[in-house]
Amino acid sequence: MTNLKSKLRILKIGGKVLEQPKALQHLLMQFADWKEEKILVHGGGNKANELLTQLGIAPKMHEGRRITDEAALEVATMVYAGWTNKTVVSLLQSFNCNALGLSGADLNTIQAHKRQVKDIDYGFAGDIDQINTQSIQALLHIGVTPVFCAITHDKKGQLLNTNADTIAATLAIALAQVYAVELILCFEKHGVLLNAEDNGSVIPHLNMESYQQLKTQGVIFAGMIPKLDNAFKALAKGVDSVVIGGAERLGEGTRLTN
Repeated sequence: MTNLKSKLRILKIGGKVLEQPKALQHLLMQFADWKEEKILVHGGGNKANELLTQLGIAPKMHEGRRITDEAALEVATMVYAGWTNKTVVSLLQSFNCNALGLSGADLNTIQAHKRQVKDIDYGFAGDIDQINTQSIQALLHIGVTPVFCAITHDKKGQLLNTNADTIAATLAIALAQVYAVELILCFEKHGVLLNAEDNGSVIPHLNMESYQQLKTQGVIFAGMIPKLDNAFKALAKGVDSVVIGGAERLGEGTRLTN
């Protein structure tokens, strides 16, 4: 049976790409040229860490995820929803892409709850409960490109910090009910690497079995673990295509397979 769904491309950008003006511009020019409906999701972790350090607050991380106390939440909101989001939006506007910057609180697009404390207390970290697909579809329908930062809310007045890879993957899963979704997770490396220090060691295709083996061996570690966990979850829940790669050529890198 022919798939009659229209295509939607979701791009998540993070890591050092956001701190390299030329690389960011080149990436956003490529994104702006995409003819399909599209969504951009961004993090901003390193900038937040810099500001926390300047304020005399030590950033706290566990297995690639931020531990967000009250001070860290304030800084994350300022950086993610403020400086980083509006920088990306303004650049996209310069490339004739009609972008709109959003947090999960805007239009109640992404509702979450504060993560329960188990082994680690992640503070004001948000785990997603609901995606308002109708509002997002309405924006896409009128030619608006949503640009989501990594801030969500609980609809009780509390902002929450949510991993940007998780936001991108959850958006992809929710919108896969309506669209044929391609999810691209973009960062400073060329893909998933066999050697973290060698950009030429890209793994072209990766399935769950190989991922688990490489994780056990310590080849894949730290921030790549939540990135790949989210990516494989998206693939398992109806997203058509998932690619992890660099900024130079969007859509190239490591393609995940079942």
